[in-house]
Amino acid sequence: MQDIPSAPPGVPPQRRSAGMTLFVALIAFVIGAGLVAWLATRGYLPTLLQAANTSTLTATPAPGPRPAAAPPAAQMSQIATVEGRLAMIEDRMSRIDLQTSAAAGNAGRAEGLLIAFAARRMVDRGEPLGYLADQLRLRFMNAQPRAVQTLVDFAANPVTIDALSARLEALSPELTVSTANRSLWERTRQEITSLFVVRRDSAALANPTARIERARLMLTAKRIDSAIGEVERLPGAEAADNWIADARRYEAAQKALDLLETTAMLEPNRLQDSTGHSVDQPSPLAPTAPAEEPAPEASEGA
Repeated sequence: MQDIPSAPPGVPPQRRSAGMTLFVALIAFVIGAGLVAWLATRGYLPTLLQAANTSTLTATPAPGPRPAAAPPAAQMSQIATVEGRLAMIEDRMSRIDLQTSAAAGNAGRAEGLLIAFAARRMVDRGEPLGYLADQLRLRFMNAQPRAVQTLVDFAANPVTIDALSARLEALSPELTVSTANRSLWERTRQEITSLFVVRRDSAALANPTARIERARLMLTAKRIDSAIGEVERLPGAEAADNWIADARRYEAAQKALDLLETTAMLEPNRLQDSTGHSVDQPSPLAPTAPAEEPAPEASEGA
């Protein structure tokens, strides 16, 4: 048997292994430091550190806080809030609808009043109504058919205040003729008419020339009925039959216009708008009915 080589004399085995380990560790440290220095000089070190941090965060994500479930009371409160908002929206929409219908009704009344004003201007000028006749039929025929027909018929053969005054001036010689120049029937009619005179006018007022002048003034003031009365009391009133008929037609047209204007402002349910629909909106000018007072309560002892 060969002998196992023994350790050098004077050196303990444990101290030799510890020194070898320290030498290897020193060499590894030097090599690592050199590698780190080389990576730093090349610019690779920050990239490697960032990649290492990203991989670490991805591998171990931090647990986030879980959303806490809303308690049932909070959920009911939210539902009640949503229902309240919906109710408010519905109430607002209903009020908007009422305001829209009110505005449409007032606009229909205003348009009808403008149509009546325009028809009055045409009548005063003695011009045909044209398209206004259709508008009058559309808006007022359901409420005031006679007034509309009166205006349409008058526009077919119009007459003006100026024309009536000129014709009255032209008829003055015939209207002032004395009773002696008239027939028996005319004198008899004049006598019968005079029986109903309650108060006789003075001689100046009964003068035919003064009556014609007053009739002319009444025409200027559009007091047609008074002008007709003055002409009918003239001695030769029969010569003014056509004039009286035209004056009465003019008076009827003016009354029809007044009626249509009042209808546009106050008619509660038969007025129509431009589309032919009834204007249901009450007029702001209509008088409101007074509130009924509550009946007195019977006493307990009764």
